[in-house]
Amino acid sequence: MEWLESIRKSIKYIENNLLTVSGVEEVAKAVYMSPYYLQNGFKVMTGYSVAEYIRNRRLYLAALDLRANKCRVIDAALNYGYDSPDSFTKAFVRFHGVTPKQVKNNSGVIRVFLPLKITVSIQGGAEMDVIIEKMSGFKVVGYEKRFGFENAYEDIPKFWDDVYQTKIAPLYTKENLTNEEGVIVKSKIGVYGVNIDDIGNGKFRYLIAGEMNFDNVPKGMTVYEFPDMEWAKFKCVGPMPGALQSVNTKIFEDWLPNNSEYEIAFPASIEWYSSDDMMSSDYESGIWIPIKRKS
Repeated sequence: MEWLESIRKSIKYIENNLLTVSGVEEVAKAVYMSPYYLQNGFKVMTGYSVAEYIRNRRLYLAALDLRANKCRVIDAALNYGYDSPDSFTKAFVRFHGVTPKQVKNNSGVIRVFLPLKITVSIQGGAEMDVIIEKMSGFKVVGYEKRFGFENAYEDIPKFWDDVYQTKIAPLYTKENLTNEEGVIVKSKIGVYGVNIDDIGNGKFRYLIAGEMNFDNVPKGMTVYEFPDMEWAKFKCVGPMPGALQSVNTKIFEDWLPNNSEYEIAFPASIEWYSSDDMMSSDYESGIWIPIKRKS
């Protein structure tokens, strides 16, 4: 239950530092987790990103202060982390559906957003299809882009579409390949989606990648090497992206909280994609998580 306890501690830390906490990196450091995995687990288990949770809690408390006539609108804006009354009012209206002045005048209904409580229920049913495999170190190569934790779910699919349309799709009808194009084909660029949390500043690296099986790296591509380690490999079956997202949810809701043997070993993960029709009902993909045995 260490994973579950870490999420609970993250919520407690946020609540204890609600007016000053800066975001997911600060919270992750406080609970000794990778920001990438904290953001993933927090989103799955609460339905909110860390930033959304902080923002919603602040806007709720700001509304209570205004309703109790404890402060002016400008004071509430500054107290709850906004640079100006205008930016505060826009966020306030998006969240509550009414303006701060309406709430202060007791003429608007506010949205309640209380501290979250995390529980896990252990249920019967189908087991997850997972194998534990010790792998020697290996390299991947591909196209890299950096993403913020807050918008990654929306932005990464756009990155895939861009790389596919500009780099991969044109090769289907091309005969004479450049060095870069040959690498795309030989390495099977697109078989992996690699998340690496090692740069800080609220961002992580994502590679659309394949196997590194040559010597020369074309300009514009990135190589990343994984060390020897054990991996938990979860099998996903079904059309994309639903099948992979469903398994990802189960990993964070069930497998990690209830696992007594393993914990996350390294701030990275790999999505594996087969070469079949992604919309097929029997399409196979996978999620690989680096793990280590609990001491």
